[in-house]
Amino acid sequence: MPPEAEHQGRSERVRAQVRQHYGSLVRTSSPCCGAGVSAQNDCGSSCCGGATELQQHAITLGYAETDAGSVPEGANLGLGCGNPVAIASLKPGETVLDLGSGAGFDCFLAASQVGPSGHVIGVDMTPDMVARARANALKGGLPWVDFRLGEIEHLPVADASIDLIMSNCVVNLSPDKPAVMREAYRVLRPGGRLAIADTVATAALPEQARQDLALWSCCIAGATTVEEWHELLADAGFVAIQVDPKESSRALIATWVPGSRAEDYVLSATIQAVKPSTASCC
Repeated sequence: MPPEAEHQGRSERVRAQVRQHYGSLVRTSSPCCGAGVSAQNDCGSSCCGGATELQQHAITLGYAETDAGSVPEGANLGLGCGNPVAIASLKPGETVLDLGSGAGFDCFLAASQVGPSGHVIGVDMTPDMVARARANALKGGLPWVDFRLGEIEHLPVADASIDLIMSNCVVNLSPDKPAVMREAYRVLRPGGRLAIADTVATAALPEQARQDLALWSCCIAGATTVEEWHELLADAGFVAIQVDPKESSRALIATWVPGSRAEDYVLSATIQAVKPSTASCC
């Protein structure tokens, strides 16, 4: 098989695995934070449970105690590796885009900050997640929050229409991260910002782990290094790049795949960057 075709096939297998895994979380109402690998070598649910457990997990990720209770019921699935809203510096009236919006937790938190004069768009490639998020928006009476089905490598969003892009532990799931960054740059207005929580690789992952599709779903195998994040963002045209790994996240990462020592290879991080104010639309 030609290398290009082999790469394309691999990318499609990764997307199918991720779509199947996160879709199943909604269909079974079994939240998971990318934690634990079961005997079937798929993500388990070490952080899963009822509302109290989910609220405590959100606090672990950096959310306020009141955040989980301020969004529509069912929006917090216990997913993510940080709190991108906390670094977003949102203002009333801004337009926000969430890459991989899931059931809408971060979108609803952002919606309370931008207000009815703003607009929040969530994009997710999993139909079940989009359906859940739309139902949550209706339940919460939030008409300025909009959920769209699509891939983050091919955003269903107009050029230069977004003030801030956020994402929570999703870019690592993409097999084509340069395309994600190019699309992010395209849809941001000049001066627009990125506020991302994601995983970074702090050491070279074993090749076997890199090839394990289940570990892609667990936010491990697709992690890139701090240096690679800088290159991805700079190549797309971003400036003021900051990538800050969180050493304190090792305890969280250790719960994702118990016994694997994943915390020796991966940390969560906050990633911020800006599209130059003098930049053209794309």
